[in-house]
Amino acid sequence: MSNRFARPLILFAAFAGSLVVGLTVVMWLLGGLASTPPAASIGGPFKLTDQTGQTVTEKDMAGRPTIVFFGYTHCPDVCPTSLFEMSEVLRAMGPDADRVNAYFITVDPERDTQDTMKSYLSSFDPRLKGLTGDPAAVEKALSVFRVYAKKIPLKDGGYSMDHTALIYLMDRDGRFVSSFDLKRPAEAAAADLKRYL
Repeated sequence: MSNRFARPLILFAAFAGSLVVGLTVVMWLLGGLASTPPAASIGGPFKLTDQTGQTVTEKDMAGRPTIVFFGYTHCPDVCPTSLFEMSEVLRAMGPDADRVNAYFITVDPERDTQDTMKSYLSSFDPRLKGLTGDPAAVEKALSVFRVYAKKIPLKDGGYSMDHTALIYLMDRDGRFVSSFDLKRPAEAAAADLKRYL
């Protein structure tokens, strides 16, 4: 082979080899070549109490799809609207709603006691469970679900809470699936949720 053809072939081979090595490194860094799948980044161990005094942990999610919303009872608009929409989805599911977990987890344990949660949730679907606990237990739940929550002081001396306002959809194994869209007809959201039963 003449030098005229050998040089471009050598350059091409060197380029192709470096490209393969580069792609392999990138795939490894992104976890694409991992031998086991990465652990879910949303969800994990927590221990809270519902409005009836029953302990609820991540193990209670097993065997049923679960929708989870984080909020607080003093929330002026987003929280009651989301809980109403969750209630409407449960209503639209009919008897299948008994096969779904629906949790409202407080981001404001200071004010959202068990009795406060019980009174507040009496306006919504009875299958909705309101979860609270001491500040450390609530902080643990916020952490495992990657929820942002921050106290915002008000001029009158009170406070509001700035917080993540997603509905989390967990599958029957307690693994995060995606955020769950409630901004659609309740029947459509119910049909979507039934796919995970």
